[in-house]
Amino acid sequence: YMLIHGFLWGGICYKKTWPGKSPSYFSLKLVNPTQYRFEHLATQLKWRLQEGRGEAVYQIGVEDNGLLVGLTEADMKASLNTLKKMAEKVGADITLLREREVDYDSDRNTRKIAEVLVRKVPDDQQFLDLRVAVLGNVDSGKSTLLGVLTQGELDNGRGRARLNLFRHLHEIQTGRTSSISFEILGFNSKGEVVNYSESRTAEEICESSSKMITFIDLAGHHKYLKTTIFGLTSYCPDFAMLVVSANTGIAGTTREHLGLAMALKVPIFIVVSKVDLCSRGTVERTVRQLERVLKQPGCNKVPMVVLNPDDAVSAAQQFTQSTCITPIFTLSSVSGENLDLLKVFLNILPPLSNSKEQEELMQQLTEFQVDEIYSVPDVGTVVGGTLYSGMCREGERLVVGPTDEGRFLRLKVGSIQRNRSACRVLRAGQAATLALGNFDRSLLRKGMVMVSPKMNPTICCQFEAAIVLLFHAKTFRRGSQVTIHVGNVRQTATVECLHGKDELRTGERAVVRFRFIKHPEYLRLGAKLLFREGVTKGIGHVTYVEAVRMMTAWGT
Repeated sequence: YMLIHGFLWGGICYKKTWPGKSPSYFSLKLVNPTQYRFEHLATQLKWRLQEGRGEAVYQIGVEDNGLLVGLTEADMKASLNTLKKMAEKVGADITLLREREVDYDSDRNTRKIAEVLVRKVPDDQQFLDLRVAVLGNVDSGKSTLLGVLTQGELDNGRGRARLNLFRHLHEIQTGRTSSISFEILGFNSKGEVVNYSESRTAEEICESSSKMITFIDLAGHHKYLKTTIFGLTSYCPDFAMLVVSANTGIAGTTREHLGLAMALKVPIFIVVSKVDLCSRGTVERTVRQLERVLKQPGCNKVPMVVLNPDDAVSAAQQFTQSTCITPIFTLSSVSGENLDLLKVFLNILPPLSNSKEQEELMQQLTEFQVDEIYSVPDVGTVVGGTLYSGMCREGERLVVGPTDEGRFLRLKVGSIQRNRSACRVLRAGQAATLALGNFDRSLLRKGMVMVSPKMNPTICCQFEAAIVLLFHAKTFRRGSQVTIHVGNVRQTATVECLHGKDELRTGERAVVRFRFIKHPEYLRLGAKLLFREGVTKGIGHVTYVEAVRMMTAWGT
């Protein structure tokens, strides 16, 4: 007989006994269960996979109260075999994450506990999808690292791995990213990497993967900061990966990118790259520098250096459970040192929202954020972006806007693609490209939304936001102009008034009324807001929207 402690780790539905968390699920005997008991256990597993959006982790040999009892080798083998049969029953696969020995009641027999990942793609989805924004200073090795992860080949030390990621000639010539690009890394149901190493196409990677990591490669140079901010605010990343070069440490835009991710409440983990160029002492000095910054009052993070596979598993589980945990990896894209630890981490990393939250978003009316606009031969106008709420199907009729005159125009969705693969239904939280046929591209711009005609979307030229001024060289007052970032909206706005104050200085808070200077925008109450102008920076959230009269908001 044995004890098994099963728990999910998809954000809210995590069921292990942690301070402030829900108690354990159950304590079960899984050696030679009766047929009735087996069917019951399989049904429980199916429900837990559904709650965890296709993933669940079982700790075998742990009691409900968290006591590490452990199992003999024979019982552990029998328990894993039963769990495997349960997984096969519901169409899932299991992967042994880690196994270690424990002492219990001075028992001379060796006892072990094990953690097992169970993964199954939900029936209504093609694969699990996580988006990771890649941040860091210029020349820190961001694009090279992504090239190594997604291509499956190490770099030659001169940037060969990053060439396939660049979109423009000047990026290839300078080696610096200036635009937003996307790369995919897949994991099959057994946790094995699926990438381009076997000359696969993107379609084959999607078909072979149960879990997909979409990397959003952002620019590191300061002059492309507005592009980086747009990538963070509009593409709704689940996590952020901050890449720091071991030989330069915290330099350039590193602090700024860290601050942006924290301001937008995006969970962040850190990768120290280029360790092959440095002595061990230099790498340790860079890690200590990062630890000091993370522990400062403004950050209040708990750094967790990942040194082995056991650390990688723990980091992935604790990362989404505590907002203060920040894993730190030290690796090389040339020698391949510790690359496997990052892959283990990404494989186990769970989604932040659970199935209930996902279901609630899908019940709402359709709202698609337009982030990119293309003209494709033989296809016509194509828009790329993220579905914020609802569901979108091929052939669906939506309205897009607002135009410069504040109108919304009718259109019809043709085909849909996710990660370059055809998709018939798009669900809330998923990113995709939508073909719009012969719809006039000149009528579209970044920052628009495509919504259900039933929504009656409200648009505004003026709005109010509760803000905190992070930095300003002088004073922030009426008449100041700043660039506003709210989701996929990016536009210059003028400060109309500061409620209760004449001016703001660094660190002060206020409710401010802004006016867009060019055209109206679609904003949601409570949306996170970030504004900047030169060295001026601030964050906040939208508290009031002064809606344009709805009779002017619809086109024919």
